[in-house]
Amino acid sequence: MGDGGSDKSKRFFFALWPDPPSRALIARLAREVALETCGRPTLPDLIHLTLAFVGAQPAIRVESLRRLAGLVRGRAFMLALDQVGVFEKAGVAWLGASKQQEDLTALQRDLADALRSRGFPVDARPYAPHLTLARRATLAVERRLPEPIGWRVSSFTLVSSETVREAPVYRTVAYWPLVTF
Repeated sequence: MGDGGSDKSKRFFFALWPDPPSRALIARLAREVALETCGRPTLPDLIHLTLAFVGAQPAIRVESLRRLAGLVRGRAFMLALDQVGVFEKAGVAWLGASKQQEDLTALQRDLADALRSRGFPVDARPYAPHLTLARRATLAVERRLPEPIGWRVSSFTLVSSETVREAPVYRTVAYWPLVTF
């Protein structure tokens, strides 16, 4: 765990990270979808599902992010992703779920509510959970996978992001376990 840093060029987000077997499956799918869409696949170590993006924050606010995330209570759940699509305007190919994931939605809502209550920016658009498979996608694709890709979500993380030589570098700042039953 780091100190959150004082560099204002760092941006922060909360995310879920796939377990290694799921990450390998998603990385293979990312390469396939990138070829189909003429895009650039997401590198395996960068594959994640964003819960909330909070942008650039000074070090003092990062400590506040840690405290408020510690108050969020969610329960562990199985995530099942089975839908491939493209956000055409953004040129992003994605992997999402064809059905609403209740525990995921509850976790994201509780986190967003906590962020809003402390004055952090929260996207006003409806939450659209997805993993980015490829960027710079120029061809549309939409399909359902024959078998969902998923993993048991047992924690969420606060991540710092900075761009180095046109590529993002992610670092886990803190993580919080979810309640298991």
